[in-house]
Amino acid sequence: MLKSQIYNELLNTQFDMRVLLVEDEPDLGAAIKRTLNQQKYLVDWVMDGNDAWAYLENSSAQYTVAILDWMLPGISGLELCKRLRYKGNPLPILMLTAKDRMEDKVAGLDAGADDYLVKPFGMVELLARLRALQRRSPHFQPQQLTVGNLTLDYGNSTVVRQNTTGEQQSIPLTNKEFQLLEYFMKHPKQIVTTEQIRNQIWEVNAESSSNVVAAQIRLLRRKLTSNDCPNPIETLHGMGYRLNFSDESK
Repeated sequence: MLKSQIYNELLNTQFDMRVLLVEDEPDLGAAIKRTLNQQKYLVDWVMDGNDAWAYLENSSAQYTVAILDWMLPGISGLELCKRLRYKGNPLPILMLTAKDRMEDKVAGLDAGADDYLVKPFGMVELLARLRALQRRSPHFQPQQLTVGNLTLDYGNSTVVRQNTTGEQQSIPLTNKEFQLLEYFMKHPKQIVTTEQIRNQIWEVNAESSSNVVAAQIRLLRRKLTSNDCPNPIETLHGMGYRLNFSDESK
């Protein structure tokens, strides 16, 4: 594949991809997390199978895909697969392992893994396999998300506003602003709490207090209102926030 094609595919990575990475090799885990963060994935990285199971059972974050190493302290990646499938959890799973025998691959797939990547591997291949898993996921989303007169374009990380005359205005957003507006647009006119926002657009171990969430919302609101989107994000004191824009295009 041409380098330009690979680059274009990387640009199309979806912003709501939240990954649970379970890898006990520090250098490899750090490299994977860094690569995924660069491609705008949210990554929760743990190095122990018991911790991974606790995240899967108790975390309010909804993961899009799990990357599991086969050999782990505590619960193995293979056993994590089996437990998830036994509970009927359809979470897409990419298994990482140094085991390259055919019978090992069959065992991993039979345990419930959706794909299998043998170490050592290149990060470009890892990203390609994640995109393939995402396309097969029932939660796969199109390249654009439209609510009212606002359209999110995943390809160039912008929101486009259409006014009453049909003219379109592009509003550039930072990564976090894009993620935040996307979350609001997926829950239009619904009250969302600070905790819900924090759980969905910040990694589990990130320092994201209610003040950080409020500050990020102020920045997004300021950018939208400066581009003629009148008061699109409403603050409901003691309750949360709501995307409650006026739909000028209708």
